Amino acid sequence: MNNLKILLNLPKRSIYSVVLLFFLSIVSFLPLSQNIFAADAPAEAAKEAAAPGVELPQFEAGQAPASSQSPEGQPAGEAGTATAAVEEEEAGPVQYRAFFGIDSRVIVWIVSELHLMFAAFVLGVPIFAVIVEIVGFKGGDIKYDKMAKEFTKLLSAAFATTASLGGLLGFCLYGLYPEFMGHMTNVFAPTMYIYALMFFGEAFTLYGYYYSWEILKGAAFKKWFHIMLGVMLNLFGTGLMFITNSWATYMMSPAGVAPLTGKLLSLSHAIYNPLWMPVNIHRLIANVCFGGFVVGAYAAVKFLGSKSEEERAHYDWMGYVGNFIGVGALIPLPFAGYWLGREIYSSSPVMGNIMMGGAFSWTFIIQAILIGMLFIGANYYLWLGMGRIKGSERYTKFFKYLIFVIFMCFAVWLTPHNLPLSGEERAMIGEQYHPFSKYFGVMAAKNAVVNLIILATFFSFLIYRRSNKGEMMPFSEQGKVGKVGIFSGVIFCLLMLVSYAISLNFVELEANMKVFVKPLIRALYIQSFVICLAAYLTFRNKGKLGQAILFAVTACIAVLYFWYYGFEVMQKANLVLRYLSVTQVSIVMSCLIMNAVIDIFMFRKAKLVGGIEWGKMPVRSQYALLLLCVVIVILMGLMGFIRSGLRMDWHVYGIMQDTSQWAYTPSLAYMGRIVGLIVALFLGLVAFVFWLAGLGDKKEKAKEHEYGEVSAGYED
Repeated sequence: MNNLKILLNLPKRSIYSVVLLFFLSIVSFLPLSQNIFAADAPAEAAKEAAAPGVELPQFEAGQAPASSQSPEGQPAGEAGTATAAVEEEEAGPVQYRAFFGIDSRVIVWIVSELHLMFAAFVLGVPIFAVIVEIVGFKGGDIKYDKMAKEFTKLLSAAFATTASLGGLLGFCLYGLYPEFMGHMTNVFAPTMYIYALMFFGEAFTLYGYYYSWEILKGAAFKKWFHIMLGVMLNLFGTGLMFITNSWATYMMSPAGVAPLTGKLLSLSHAIYNPLWMPVNIHRLIANVCFGGFVVGAYAAVKFLGSKSEEERAHYDWMGYVGNFIGVGALIPLPFAGYWLGREIYSSSPVMGNIMMGGAFSWTFIIQAILIGMLFIGANYYLWLGMGRIKGSERYTKFFKYLIFVIFMCFAVWLTPHNLPLSGEERAMIGEQYHPFSKYFGVMAAKNAVVNLIILATFFSFLIYRRSNKGEMMPFSEQGKVGKVGIFSGVIFCLLMLVSYAISLNFVELEANMKVFVKPLIRALYIQSFVICLAAYLTFRNKGKLGQAILFAVTACIAVLYFWYYGFEVMQKANLVLRYLSVTQVSIVMSCLIMNAVIDIFMFRKAKLVGGIEWGKMPVRSQYALLLLCVVIVILMGLMGFIRSGLRMDWHVYGIMQDTSQWAYTPSLAYMGRIVGLIVALFLGLVAFVFWLAGLGDKKEKAKEHEYGEVSAGYED
C-alpha cells in the first residue's frame, strides 16, 4: 500500500511511474507465484515416491542406477543436518539452483515453450513465403509477391523475439541446471558451435531476404537471386531445428554414450538416435501447420479492422492461404505423429506404455479434442468460404453428410479406453472396461476414424476447389502436361504401395503371426489396382468416376476393413499392428495424392461458372481463424509437455537421473495452468510483435500521403 501511495503522488502519464509500477508488480508477484507454481509439488512427489512400476532403465539392463533419490523426491546427498548440506554444497559442484525461490523446472518449461513456439513460426513461415513468391514470379501475379513480402515482414518482427527467448533459455539452463548442461556440453559441444554459426547465417539471410525485396525486383536474374536467399534461409532454419532436435531426442533415447559413466563414445550415434528423424519430420510438418494458422489469425485481425473493400479482399485472401497451408500440413501430421509414437514404443516399451496407457493417457484425450477442433474449424471455414464463390451452391448438399461423418469420428476419437469409474460403478458393469465404449477406445478404432476425418477434410477441399468450375475440357486436349502429371502420380503411388507390399513378405515374425500379414499385402495390391483404374478412367474422360471409386475403395479398406481386422490382430497377433498401421497410412496417402493429381489436371482449362468475390466473408469466418490459432497454440504447448514429461524423473533417460525436488510428474490440473499461462503469454507477445510490425506500415503510408501532398503543392 505504501508503494501504491508513492506511485499515486507521481506526475500523471509519467513513464517512470509505469516502469516503477511494473517493477513493484514483479517483486510482489514472486512470493505468490512460488505458491502457485509449487501448489501440487508435495502431493505429486509423494504420489510418485509411493507409486510402484516407474521404469528405471539401468535396472532392466542389470546395471546400477546413475544416481540415488530419497523417498521424498529430494537428492540423497541433501539428507542430514543443515550444516552438512552447506558443507556438501561448498565442497561439491552445484547440481541445481532456484529462480528467486520459484520452481526452476517451471521457469525452464515456460521459457523453452515460448522459444519453441516462436521458433516454429520463424521456421514455418519462410517455407510457404518462398513458395508463394515463386508462384507469383512464375505466374506474373503481383499480389502473390505482395503477400509473400507481408509474410516475411511478420517473420522479421518475430525473429528478434525468438533470439531473445533463446538467449534467455540458455542462461536459465546453464544457471539452473549446471550439472545437466555440463553433461550435454560434453556430448554435443561441436554441434553447439555449428548451431551458433548457422544462427548467424539465418539472421543474415533473413534480413537480406526481407530488405532486398524491392532492390532485387525487375530482372529475372535479380528475382531468382532473391528467391535463392529465401531458399538459403529455409536451409539454415531447418538445419538449426535438426541440431536442437538431436539434443532433445537424445534426452529421450540416448545413444553413443556409455550408460554408466555418460562418456561420449560416438557423436554421430548421439545425434542420430532412434527418435531424431521421427521428431524432425513431425516438427517440420507441425511448424508449417503452426505458421499457417498463426498467419491466418493475423489476416483475420487485419480483416476485422479493415476500412476499405480492397484491404478486406487482400486479408480475406491472405486468411484463406493461411488456412489452406495449415490444413495442408494438418492432414499428414497424424501420420507423422503415429510414426513418432511407434518409435517411442520401439525405443522404450515402458515409456510407450506410460505414454498411451499410464500417466499420460488422458493427455491424449485432450489432444484428440484439440485436433478434432482443428479439423472441424478448418472445414467450417472452407464451407463458409464457398459462400463467396458463385456456382458453389451445387455442392452445399454435401455439407450435412460431412458434418455427420466428422462429428461421429470426433466422438469415437476422444472416447477413452478405460473410463474413470468408481468401485461401485465397476461392480455394476461387471468388468474393468465399459462394455460399449471399450471398442472405441483402442487404437484400431481411433486409427480408422482419424483416416476417415482426413478423407472427409480432403473431400471438403476438393469441392471447394471445383466450386466455380464448370464444363471440363476433354482430357485428350490437356496435352503432354496432363499425361505426364497423371503418369507421375501413378508411378509414385505404385512405388509407395508395391515396395511396402514386397517388404512385408520378408518381415521377421513367427509363422503363426506371419499369416496375419497376408491380408495387408492383398490390401496394398488392391489399392494399387484401383490407382491404375482411376488413372485409366481419367484418360477416358471419366475422372470424376475414377475419383469416386478411389475414395470408396480407400474408405472400405482403410476404415471399415482395418477397423474390424485391427481388433482381430490386437487379440491374436499384436506385433502385426505396426505393419497394419503403416499399410493403413500408405493406402490413405496414395488416395489423397492420386485424387489431387487427377483433380488438378481434370479441371485444368475448365470453364468458370463464376468468380471469387474476395472480402465477401461473414465475420464469424474470421473468428474461426482466430479459434484455429488458439487451438494450435494450446496443442503445441500440450505436446511439448508430453514429449518432455515422458522422461519422468530423468534428465537423460537411463543415463542421468533428476534428483531435484521438482522430479515429479505434474497433475493434469497443474499442467493445464502452466500451459494456459504459456498460451496467454505467447498470444500476447505475438499480438505485440505484430502491432509493432504494423506501425511501420502506418509510418510508410503517412510518408506516402505527405509526399503526395507536397508533390501536389509543387504542381499547383
